This record gives sequence, structure tokens and C-alpha cells, in this order.
Amino acid sequence: MKFLFTSSSQFNLANMFTFVNITAGLLAVYCISQHNFFVAIIFAWIGGAFDIFDGKIARKYGLSNEFGIQLDSFADFLSFVLVPVFLIFEAVYSPADMGYLLLLAGIVSIYYVISGLRRLIYFNINADAGEVENYFTGVPTPLGAILLWLAYVGYIYSILPATAVIVIMILIGWSLNSKIKVKHL
Repeated sequence: MKFLFTSSSQFNLANMFTFVNITAGLLAVYCISQHNFFVAIIFAWIGGAFDIFDGKIARKYGLSNEFGIQLDSFADFLSFVLVPVFLIFEAVYSPADMGYLLLLAGIVSIYYVISGLRRLIYFNINADAGEVENYFTGVPTPLGAILLWLAYVGYIYSILPATAVIVIMILIGWSLNSKIKVKHL
């Protein structure tokens, strides 16, 4: 069990938490493909909880390494970019025959995915293992996912029309790579 507390181990405790995040994200994707949106959201939030703790564990026990940084970004891409975009696309746009709106939603979804991927790659290029800045430049992907979840909730409770969700996705996608400063918690 020493490998759990060895920074050079790919299976250290922090990375094991990240693997749970990835597993939860994959299960969320499966549930979305089955149109079981409620369970998908539960898995997405479980992934989010494990994402919070993987970094804290890595810093507390000195387990940060380059593998963990890359692994965490992959998990973030799955859980905080692909899952919420896929959920919105399937739940908001896919069920109805929306014509041009479906095409626009597809284009905006691709834009958001590329924006999220771009943000995570940029973050990895500039990340130092074990270092935490006071502020993020641009909205972090977990916060972007929370904002997308709120847009989804607004849609399902008939507060937001489908077109507003598209506009919100564009704005959040832009904010991921903006110069907005967001305090690191």
C-alpha cells in the first residue's frame, strides 16, 4: 500500500481519486446516452466531489506529479466539458425536431468542447506540479460546468428557452479562455 503515498506512483491516492472522477464521468455519459438524465447528473456531481479532493490530497501528501496533472485535466475534460455539453445537447435539443436550432446547438456544443479543451491544454502547459495560484485566469472548467448545469435547470423548469441556453453556452465557452480572474478556493 506504500504506492498510495508515493509521488512517482501513477496509482497514488490522489490519482485514485481522479480515476473515480473519470469512472463517474463515463457512467454519466452512458446514462445520458440512455436518456437517464437524473442519474447522469448524480454521477457528474460524484465526479466533481472526487475532483475537489484529488488536488487537496495531492498537495497535502506531496503526491503531485506530471502524470497527475495530465490525468486530472483528462478527467476535467470528461466530467466538466463533455458530460454537461452532451447532457444539454441530448436533453434540450435532440428530443425535438428543431431544424436550424439543432444545427446551431451542434455548432455551439463543438465550440464549447474546443474552448474547454483549449483551456485545459493551456492550463497544463503553464502548470507546475504542486503549485496553486491565488487566481485562475479564465473561468475554470468545473465552474463552467456548474454554470451549464444551472442553464440546464433553467431550461427544464421553463425559466430559459432553448435559444437562451445556446447564448449562455457561447458566453461560458468564451469565459473559459478569457482574462477574467476567478479566485482559487
